Amino acid sequence: MADMKRRTVLKLALGGAGLAAFPAVTTGVGATPAAAAPNNAPDVVGVGDTSITLEFDDKLHTRVALKGVNVTRFDASEALLLGGTTIDEFTYRGHETRKTKHSRHGAGVQVIVQGYSRAGVRKTVELTSFQRLTGMIVMTVTYANLSGSELKVTGWRSAAHELLEKPGGFYTFSGTTYENRRDWVQPMTDGFDQKNSLGMDSSDYGGGTPMASVWRPGGGLSVGHVEPVARILRLPVRKTAGGASIAVEGDTPRTLKPGQQLTTDTTFLTAHPGDHFAPLQRYRDYMSDIGLRAPKTPTPAFEPIWCAWGYERDFTVEQVIGTLPKVREVGLKWAVLDDGWQTNEGDWDINPQKFPQGETDMRAFTKQIRDAGLRPRLWWAPLAADPGSNLFKQRPDMLLLDRDGNMQEVTWWDAYTLCPAYQPTVDYFVGQVKRFIGDWGYEGLKIDGQHLNGVTPCYNPAHGHTRPEESTEGLAQFWKAVHEAAHKANHNAVVELCPCGTAFAFHNLPYVDQYPGSDPTSSYQVRTKGKTMKALMGQGASYAGDHVELSDGGDDFASSYGVGAVLSTKFTYPAGPDENVLTPEKDVLWRKWVSLYKENMLPTGEYRGELYDVGFDKPEAHVVTKGGALHYAFYADRWDGKVELRGLGRGRYRLTDPFNGVSLGTVDARHNTVQLTFEKFQLIVAEPAD
Repeated sequence: MADMKRRTVLKLALGGAGLAAFPAVTTGVGATPAAAAPNNAPDVVGVGDTSITLEFDDKLHTRVALKGVNVTRFDASEALLLGGTTIDEFTYRGHETRKTKHSRHGAGVQVIVQGYSRAGVRKTVELTSFQRLTGMIVMTVTYANLSGSELKVTGWRSAAHELLEKPGGFYTFSGTTYENRRDWVQPMTDGFDQKNSLGMDSSDYGGGTPMASVWRPGGGLSVGHVEPVARILRLPVRKTAGGASIAVEGDTPRTLKPGQQLTTDTTFLTAHPGDHFAPLQRYRDYMSDIGLRAPKTPTPAFEPIWCAWGYERDFTVEQVIGTLPKVREVGLKWAVLDDGWQTNEGDWDINPQKFPQGETDMRAFTKQIRDAGLRPRLWWAPLAADPGSNLFKQRPDMLLLDRDGNMQEVTWWDAYTLCPAYQPTVDYFVGQVKRFIGDWGYEGLKIDGQHLNGVTPCYNPAHGHTRPEESTEGLAQFWKAVHEAAHKANHNAVVELCPCGTAFAFHNLPYVDQYPGSDPTSSYQVRTKGKTMKALMGQGASYAGDHVELSDGGDDFASSYGVGAVLSTKFTYPAGPDENVLTPEKDVLWRKWVSLYKENMLPTGEYRGELYDVGFDKPEAHVVTKGGALHYAFYADRWDGKVELRGLGRGRYRLTDPFNGVSLGTVDARHNTVQLTFEKFQLIVAEPAD
């Protein structure tokens, strides 16, 4: 352009009324965009005005504003990758706007923006917004080769932005999987860089929730994909000199011949004032609209859990049965038989050293659990076969093989992954579910293993896959078959899926009844995983904090209780590994927490994750509302100061400390602070004074 200080800008404002396109205008480079359209729609996600404004300049670079304030510069947000070359500048050639309507998303607006690169590539950006999904822009990009010669494409990039630096630092959420089981929510220090692949981090760690977030005090960006099946994409985040960058990247190696085009997966961009909770809610709402939603939670999924894993694999049946009276005394309801009951992973035959009469003994065992007033649940790790199993020896056709013909190792059990998209594999494990629940009498399954979250593309020629990615995309359908079989055998069965430290693959979750803390390494993980799963699965879903023995100090029930998680323990009694023995002191504490849990049943309330920012609000705070009361939980190593009680309605509220049984005074929405001094945690219940 002759005048490089001025540029043509197309403004797209997204608010409660949907996406609106403003005519192309000429404005100064640093000019502030018009404020986003006001949110006049019902507050469907309960987070207030989160309107987003997106602007395109004459190169089809984009700038994002939140509530009328720029949070990015003009970034090369969508690009075609050609090995060492990137095509990311396209001359703006016009746009069109049209109304649209989705059967579930409702009314919306679609804007199509088009431009051409010097290399002869036409870029068409299709942006869609729906009134129900406030603040969320859904996007596909099509690149057409009009150059007259072949283009060697290696991939694409969408929604790539740098959130601008502000005092206070940055936090990030990643829903992707790492073998080292790192925190899902982390501060972004200098040099922070995560690739966040939705593929396999190793042979048995992969998949995840397809969303990443970066945020600073008062503003953040989230990106991801909304495809109905799992996709192998990357969601990289990085601390930069000027802020924090985020994007969606796809590897699509192919040759684009003249006239051919490539269309990206459907991605989304949202701007938000707080942490990752609200954008995860929007993602959940979108996926629910296309049929992927949490199942109706069986009532038994809210009952507190005892697991025999405290005795580990060398348990004896006598130890487990001998512990049941204490389990009932403490107030727990589930009794889980864990790893060690089987001869191997694959055949799942009953260990004759523990159950000499096989299935007869197993049926008698589940009856003893029920006779003790408890519910029996069985540990199981499907989709794996040990090398010594008959399944491995006799059915090699079930194995999942990579492009080089290599088997995929399941490291914890020294087994190998089977293909979930091969019907004989599905039929085999569905048959086991029918046996466990319909014949042996178990009322739930604890399904366990990091290999169960995601799998690599399968190249086993015996399977006849149309595309290798059918295994990755078909894993969710495997879980659907398992879930349906379990509930056909017992309507109230509870299917728990624990992907061992990994971030849950969202596409599997509509076929799961309970989502545990997945081997948390700290109390912080218990709480941040809880906040994440409450956003993903919605009110009434069952998140379990996993064994309390995995929390800080091995006794932090407060972290599970405060986020509305189901309580769980693996204590041994009267003996066992020292760290798991239920001592007299622990017995008193365990009973107190279970009694408080059963009195309030917070998992059946509404978790209000939008009220506090898990990264920047100190002390860390969580809220569950139920029956007009607000249940607050604050966490810090030490705290001495005021805290703000957000979310109060009209009128005055009486404050009590439910754990210690003391009054903390009264507050209202205008005078909503209270002075606290505590170590580790502080619970507060705010009940209407009227």
